[in-house]
Amino acid sequence: MSVKNGYTAQIWQEFFRAEGVAIRVVPPLESDATMMTARDLWVPDSKTHVADELLRKI
Repeated sequence: MSVKNGYTAQIWQEFFRAEGVAIRVVPPLESDATMMTARDLWVPDSKTHVADELLRKI
């Protein structure tokens, strides 16, 4: 899942962790990246079905 910025990534990370799903926020590779730069969120393969279900409920 991709999100617009680092702040949104933190919110999603807290949501998924509260639901028991491990998540990794992948920062951009650019050295001049700020919190306003887009981020990717990764979920383990064994939990993708849980993350999909949570997203459908929102």
